[in-house]
Amino acid sequence: MNPVDYSLEDELKNSTTICVKALSDKQYAADLYRALCNMQWRKREVMPLLRNELWSCSWRYAGGIVADICQEGDYMDFYCIGGEGTVNSEIEKDLLELGWEPVEWPDDDL
Repeated sequence: MNPVDYSLEDELKNSTTICVKALSDKQYAADLYRALCNMQWRKREVMPLLRNELWSCSWRYAGGIVADICQEGDYMDFYCIGGEGTVNSEIEKDLLELGWEPVEWPDDDL
């Protein structure tokens, strides 16, 4: 994870909307995991934009975040489920409401 002033992980875990959706809908939880993998996220505020501060995490860490939100299991419940790096419209909308936007990795960084 990058050392930045903003933590998408903290904001996800503190979002009632995200937590309720992930707890009640396993597909939503899986989609959230997919969106955290192979993707960078930027806080939509001036300083992170100017500093080009991006948040990202490993697949294992993403699985752990979602398992924590779901309050059961561990990262292996999500790890390598397929579609990593895919951000569906509902997840993108929910994260935009938290103030985060997806930033794809440059092709040479994959």
